[in-house]
Amino acid sequence: MIGRAFSAIFWGIVADRIGRKPVIVFSILSVVIFNTLFGLSTEYWMAIATRLVLGSLNGLLAPIKVNTAWGFGLVIGPALGGYLAQPAEKYPQIFSKESVFGRFPYFLPCVAVSLLAAIVLISCIWMPETIHKHKSPEKDIQKVKALPSEQSYLDSPRKKSLLQNWPWMSTMVSYCFFGLHDTAYSEILSLWAVSDRKYGGLSFSSEDIGGVLAVAGASLLVYQLIIYHWVHKFLGPVISSRVASALSILIVSTYPFMTYLSGAKLSFALYSAAMMRSVVAITASTGISLLQNHAVRQDQRGTANGISTTAMSFFKAIAPIGAGYLFSWAQKHQDSTFFPVILGSNLI
Repeated sequence: MIGRAFSAIFWGIVADRIGRKPVIVFSILSVVIFNTLFGLSTEYWMAIATRLVLGSLNGLLAPIKVNTAWGFGLVIGPALGGYLAQPAEKYPQIFSKESVFGRFPYFLPCVAVSLLAAIVLISCIWMPETIHKHKSPEKDIQKVKALPSEQSYLDSPRKKSLLQNWPWMSTMVSYCFFGLHDTAYSEILSLWAVSDRKYGGLSFSSEDIGGVLAVAGASLLVYQLIIYHWVHKFLGPVISSRVASALSILIVSTYPFMTYLSGAKLSFALYSAAMMRSVVAITASTGISLLQNHAVRQDQRGTANGISTTAMSFFKAIAPIGAGYLFSWAQKHQDSTFFPVILGSNLI
């Protein structure tokens, strides 16, 4: 996220200048290379370095925002991570400890993702360029100038500089704070679920939490493809984003109480909450993305998305650090009067 924060504006400007397709192709190629290197990391500094470079070279969020594809990734990604990590331990009859997958226990899910990215890279051959750079005949220019709506369009906020475009600025602020909330949730959910029950967790395995995340991603995909259209039609992006953001807070607040449950009741509560949380998250993020794109002109969208991605990446960079610190502090202070009921009771 730090790498993305430094480079997002650059990629947005490049997308507006030379086209969306070259940026997308280069970004996917960087995923293929540096995601594979991440799986081959043997030192912590190498893992950090490969992610930093990948974030810096990946400009996908400047030219495209496809939340349905994000939902599809949430189905595939957790399953790959949960079932393919440490294959020599989980599937010793297939992968030996002396093989490359035994020496690099997280290489298999990374190379699987890289192969998927390589397939997408090949498919980019048939992807059309969407940036419009047409030379209009003089008579067409005169017709456009004669339109009565010209002056109102020129005076609208969309024609001003981005920093003076207050509708776009307000959506960017919402985009950043919801990104902070969403990233903190995503990072802590897995840590909380795999933590021992004496620390307020659920004592889940990596396969268990991978299943929860995969089901949540599947529900998100179904909702985005079938239901969201009607939500957008009846509520609009503003109201739907507000309602979804409020519901997200309520849903996340129910997670600590799940430590009192077990068996089928726990599965039902956790799966239901995870699916609902995915639905409201995609509702809010899609609504905010639509508002952002509607607030700027077509030739400014790459730069606008680059700026918003830079700001959002900064918030997403501090989210895992801040959320992880608070989570660790909470686990070490379960007997504090600040957590007298929810966490403290698990020590009894």
